[in-house]
Amino acid sequence: MDNNDAEIASQSMNDLSIKEHFDEKMDGAQITCFSEVSDDVTLHFQIIRLHKQIYAWIGCNSSKIGHLYAAAATRPSNAVGVTCLIGGASDNTGSGIARRLVLKTGLNIILACNIPKNSPMLEVKAEKVLVQKLISLGYTKPRI
Repeated sequence: MDNNDAEIASQSMNDLSIKEHFDEKMDGAQITCFSEVSDDVTLHFQIIRLHKQIYAWIGCNSSKIGHLYAAAATRPSNAVGVTCLIGGASDNTGSGIARRLVLKTGLNIILACNIPKNSPMLEVKAEKVLVQKLISLGYTKPRI
């Protein structure tokens, strides 16, 4: 075996180890969809688990995307920053949910939410159902 064959074999081994390392971290998207009826209102949910982040959608009686929030933990204080990507800044229905989801999961959260603005009990119910599902899927961080 000459130097060229050795280089090719070495490069192939490096490519293989990079692919294994990549596959180890990226299992692909895990998608979960479900609905729940609460007080004559149908709540629809979609959860997409990606590498180090979760996209969640909460729909109320329709399939509109609603407001879109991004939330992430900040360093070094571990506080959570939330911003509204789509929708009005004055309507914060969902920004609190996104912030609390970051604290419960330890992951970055993208949350789309179309819960009506003046429905705090519906917002609480939607968050409770979503958190229960995240716990059952194993997406929350363990309590210490």
